Amino acid sequence: MTLFFEDFAVGDKTSYGWMPVSAEDIIAYASIFDAQDFHIDAEKAASTFVGGLISSGWHTSALMMRMMTEGFLLDSAGMGAPGLEELKWLRPVRPGDVLSMRHTVLERKESRSRPDIGLVRFRFEVLNQNAEPVQEVTNWIIFGRHGQVAPLAFRAAPRPARYVPPATIGALLLPEEPASPIPMFDDVMLGERTELGRFTFTPDDIVAFASAFDPQRFHLDEMAAKASLFGGLCASGWHTGAVWMRLMVAHRRRVQALMGDNMPKLGSSPGFKNLKWLKPVFAGDTISYATTTTDKRASASRPGWGLVFHHNTGINQRGETVFMFDGCVFWQR
Repeated sequence: MTLFFEDFAVGDKTSYGWMPVSAEDIIAYASIFDAQDFHIDAEKAASTFVGGLISSGWHTSALMMRMMTEGFLLDSAGMGAPGLEELKWLRPVRPGDVLSMRHTVLERKESRSRPDIGLVRFRFEVLNQNAEPVQEVTNWIIFGRHGQVAPLAFRAAPRPARYVPPATIGALLLPEEPASPIPMFDDVMLGERTELGRFTFTPDDIVAFASAFDPQRFHLDEMAAKASLFGGLCASGWHTGAVWMRLMVAHRRRVQALMGDNMPKLGSSPGFKNLKWLKPVFAGDTISYATTTTDKRASASRPGWGLVFHHNTGINQRGETVFMFDGCVFWQR
């Protein structure tokens, strides 16, 4: 049965998913996309901000996407999401945790410009084996409307085997200019912009990531993608975000090589807001990523630490902004 826009009623609650997370899973993902010590080295992680090996928040989000896709999106007239209003990482995901999901339909609205689609607003909660929320997300998803689109256009895609993190990813293009030092919290300058680098999304990269975490038709198959709302093979939004994180870590490593032990320690992130996937990232697109510091404040819960807020963008080779979000990170004072 294909789920259309009309099949989602405000107040509906649905639970699904069963995703065990091992140390090997955590390290495999982070080694490619978020190679910070507390994600890749259990021994070093023990002495960090988080006290032990934890999953990258972007990894948890990718697992959420996998559970959503298998839980209902593959059997729906889903056409992607324009972004996220807010994402909160509420608890660390540690080796041995088993994740599941619960979603609540908050709102729905018909498209004014396109009678064949509607938008449904959800709250998604990722839960651990103790039924404790580890991540919460609020966002809209676009669905085709019953009777307005051909059901065959939304036949369920084949479900891949249990996810396997992609083994490789294409090369990053880092800025040619030398990295600038990262200041201590009190010296952080608001409005400072940093170019992180560029990445070209190849068909192989797009399919490898989507096969692991977001196996929707328009991320896996060129012919199916051409018939979709996007009109061509395009990257998962979580893939676009994962590459931003990979470039951010690469930037920090360049600074570490420059500053050595004088570099301030950076902790984890409690989440982000206003994530927007403004345009599809198609196979062959080269995205340039940057971050700009927007605010800072002392942490009330962690003495000796502050929170630094940043606005992040991805711009394609045509000068079009395809991706943006407002994030924050714990920063040593």
